[in-house]
Amino acid sequence: MLLCANSNQPWNSTLPTLLLLRKCKTQNDVNQIHARIITTGLINRTSLTTKIILNFISSPHTPLIQFARYVFFTRHAFQDSRERNDPFLWNATIKSYSHGSEPLKAVTIFSYMVENGVFVDRFSFSLVLKACSRVGLVKEGMQIHGFLRKREIGSDLFLQNCLIALYLRCGCLELAQRVFDRMEKRDSVSYNSMVDGYVKCGMIDLARGLFDCIPEGEKNLNSWNSMICGYAQTEDGLKVAWELFECMPERDLVSWNSMIDGCLKNGKIEDACDLFNRMPRRDVVSWASMIDGYAKLGSINIAKDLFEKMPERDVIACNAMMAGYLQNGLFMEALGVYHYMKGECNLIPDGVTLLIVLSAIAHLGHLDEGVAIHGYIEEKEISLDGKLGVALIDMYSKCGSIENALLVFASIEERDVDYWNVMISGLAIHGLGELAFDLFMEMERVCVEPDDITFIGVLSACAHAGFVKEGLMCFEIMRRIHGVKPKLQHYGCIVDILGRAGHIQEAREIIEEMPIEPNDVIWRTLLSACNNHGNLNIGESVAMRLISLDSSNSSSYVLLSNMYAGFGMWNEVTRVRTLMKERNLKKIPGCSWIELEGVVHEFFVQDKSHPQVAEICSMLDDMSTPNSGFTCCRN
Repeated sequence: MLLCANSNQPWNSTLPTLLLLRKCKTQNDVNQIHARIITTGLINRTSLTTKIILNFISSPHTPLIQFARYVFFTRHAFQDSRERNDPFLWNATIKSYSHGSEPLKAVTIFSYMVENGVFVDRFSFSLVLKACSRVGLVKEGMQIHGFLRKREIGSDLFLQNCLIALYLRCGCLELAQRVFDRMEKRDSVSYNSMVDGYVKCGMIDLARGLFDCIPEGEKNLNSWNSMICGYAQTEDGLKVAWELFECMPERDLVSWNSMIDGCLKNGKIEDACDLFNRMPRRDVVSWASMIDGYAKLGSINIAKDLFEKMPERDVIACNAMMAGYLQNGLFMEALGVYHYMKGECNLIPDGVTLLIVLSAIAHLGHLDEGVAIHGYIEEKEISLDGKLGVALIDMYSKCGSIENALLVFASIEERDVDYWNVMISGLAIHGLGELAFDLFMEMERVCVEPDDITFIGVLSACAHAGFVKEGLMCFEIMRRIHGVKPKLQHYGCIVDILGRAGHIQEAREIIEEMPIEPNDVIWRTLLSACNNHGNLNIGESVAMRLISLDSSNSSSYVLLSNMYAGFGMWNEVTRVRTLMKERNLKKIPGCSWIELEGVVHEFFVQDKSHPQVAEICSMLDDMSTPNSGFTCCRN
């Protein structure tokens, strides 16, 4: 934008500046406007600065909002005593904070108003209460409530409703109830807020009691929808939700979608499908709910058909389809939807999208794709706080780049327990037990409270590194210092630690003394240790126990057969192999994956299905030498 002086206007006319205000968007535009009003002296005209504030304060462009705030605080806030009786510009500025990205500052400005004797009206109070509810400032909200009660507008219906909304948003149901009970007059907003508050707190009976007491003139669609949503969440309440749904005076998309969601959550896919087909109009939530419902049942083809039939697809729909593929182990397909939404649909991925795609990449081991996603996150300056940072570290760990995982971990300033857990687990799966143990010690030093997942990672790392003493110490720290009750996974790790180190008898004693019934995984861990260390006495009895628990799992037979073979007990080997044949059991073949130019190739033991198997074996034969003992098996 270029500022041009209008020769037909006086040098100090405000008209050119006012005309240019509508065209401002960037920081450069703001700088030019600012320079013009300074050089022309127009900055001293209250009428112009007021217009600048009102034009820019609610703009979608951050530089304009910041300039409006600057003009307000430097030219208006404390300059004219007459403005102390008119909070209009103060309220506009507070709103830019309470509805924007810095709601906490709205509380600060409200405090300035009160301290400097500026008149505060009902809108001032409503805006600061909105800010308090957004950031969960219960204490400050109560102080404003107390201040409000001393004012003549303390019983204002609009402000009473704001207080109810604040307390409910902050989880203070009793305080909201107290405000509601003391209200001289209530409207539909008052009733609906309390009904919704009861529903969200799981107090469906109290919600129904209040719902039945709502005067006919105040009971509206929101009241009905809140009750339907509350009842539809449980199987016992779904019948009541149906009754309410059938007798509603009118329905909207929320009504239909709430019922569909309830049916899906309670496993009634046919009822959900019937509702979906009966809907007079559908939105993306309707389609996404059905896609998600079929995907969770494993009917991924039906989910895909629904996705393709959608008249319009947005980020929510794409996320639902991606999540469905992910849940059903179709990781390449999930990644395909991501590329489709960015390419053909030209949609901007949200946090959920990135979480799903990082999980899919982690399962596939596509490091290049993961690096590209990381680059996109950095380019868009997306925060790695919360689950996204955890997912990124997990992706790098599972794709084999533990160095990048450590770099991401180190770049995050405020790390909660989830970050430490995923990093410790990543080090564990890379066999870096010592680093994982050191990271756990660092976690203790900086006073991050570990949870049960932390100790699964640490114990697993100790098992892979052969740290018997350290593993047993961590187990005791978990129980005695942090009061974490051991779960099956923790006992499984201890059995693995002892078993790998050859302490077979001690591992068996741990299992026998467990307060929890051991599962087949723990017994199989012990059996594997018996096989590795040649302990036939314990191994044989463990194998028999496993076979009695699950006679269709081939791994127990194979481990027992291998143990017999190790001791030269060929008759027993034959007996076990014959038993497997009689029960039609086959050993699950080993499998390897190789990524080449973005394509993952899968190979099983003695697999000849690959289209280039002849070339592969030929190259392997060329690579082999008589002294290496490496030959390609063509059997």
